[in-house]
Amino acid sequence: MTDTHPVTPLPASVSAHLARSAEPGFDAWRRSIVRLNGCTNPIHLVGSTALADPATGEVLHTYTPETDGGRLLIACGNRRTAVCPTCARLYRTDTYHLVRVGLVGGKEITPEVGGHPRVFATLTAPGFGPVHTRRERDGRVVACRPRKAADHCPHGMPLGCHLRHAETDLRPGEPLCPRCYDYAGAVLWQAHAGKLWHRFALELRRELARLVGLSRTEFTDVARLSYVKVAEYQRRGLVHFHAVVRLDGPDGPVAPPPAWATAELLTNAVRTAAELVRLPALGADVVGRRTLRFGPQVDVRPIASLAPDPDTRLSSAAVAGYIAKYATKGAEPAGAVDRRIHHARDLAELPVRAHTLRMIGTCWWLGGLETFEPLGLRRWAHMLGYRGHFSTKSRRYSTTLTDLRQARTDHRAQERHAALGLANRHVISVGNWRYAGRGYTPEAAVLAASVREDGGDHDA
Repeated sequence: MTDTHPVTPLPASVSAHLARSAEPGFDAWRRSIVRLNGCTNPIHLVGSTALADPATGEVLHTYTPETDGGRLLIACGNRRTAVCPTCARLYRTDTYHLVRVGLVGGKEITPEVGGHPRVFATLTAPGFGPVHTRRERDGRVVACRPRKAADHCPHGMPLGCHLRHAETDLRPGEPLCPRCYDYAGAVLWQAHAGKLWHRFALELRRELARLVGLSRTEFTDVARLSYVKVAEYQRRGLVHFHAVVRLDGPDGPVAPPPAWATAELLTNAVRTAAELVRLPALGADVVGRRTLRFGPQVDVRPIASLAPDPDTRLSSAAVAGYIAKYATKGAEPAGAVDRRIHHARDLAELPVRAHTLRMIGTCWWLGGLETFEPLGLRRWAHMLGYRGHFSTKSRRYSTTLTDLRQARTDHRAQERHAALGLANRHVISVGNWRYAGRGYTPEAAVLAASVREDGGDHDA
């Protein structure tokens, strides 16, 4: 007697890709996939590119994709690791070089910039209520918040926690009492965090000028402040900023700083400026008057220069790597979602913890009030109210991500021209491409084919 086992059907997407392997043009499609270097969400384009001689107008070469539907697959370029690890790795590498160039030179920045005073600063968010946290002391985990057992909040919740939270514990970042936690204040601080940083940069210039006995106008005539920063989400759902702050001469990194410029002076100025920054929040008539500021935990450490320095100073490579790491992260550490929320009914279906859901719900509530309309809280509810860029820099800190990408594009173009025998000719590239979908799904292929046939634009 022969045993029979039920055959499990293959998923539709797997069956579609197996069928594709038997179709004409599979080798060209496979080469296009290999060129993506592992991008998880490629973009489909249809169209063509022509290489022409700008003097005569002669078309020297025309490229049309060989894959089915005439599709060109390109990497998505998303910076977030949670969306595409491959493209995020490239973005992280570019950010690393951008930061490090401003510390050691390169890309038209002279190596002398390595001798300029610079510090690595971390500015945190203030507290809006006690939260669970994982604490370590002397290499071992200690109690979260040791308090007397009789201590309770007005809602009857204990004000202490004697647990030693493990790394896998989901409670760190959660408030001890959600009803005591100031969710409105947390969301408003988050929405104003970018403006707080702007105020901090202005105050830092004032403080430096005051320390050396100059007016602000006189300070700008002899020195310039440059920085690069990233935003990192904490478990409690609030961002804090990591930044490299550098003091240059009046013409930026190419000019030596004044004789009075030292890392110690810059360190003291950063601490004082962070304490002085204040910003009134919108909506005092709705949620009460609030004055926003940075938290009391301000960490400022000098970065090692080209000359020998004590081991306590951070190295340029370590700082660049640290900032680049957070440039590719989003709100995942806080348990938020990676897409915008369009309807209130979607809130109940979000796969998030209770604290994160309350932050999102507060954004949605405040965002529906006319007073808070300028903050766009509903648009940024999935980011828990934070609406700033994850990485920013001052104009003259170093090179730009655009320049780094353009250099890579030019290099690849030179390789292609050499392969076509056009290395010694001046040619221009004229492309005509249209968006036709994204991803590896069969639906994306069908959409691309339809765009190719009717010449219209479609949304994926």
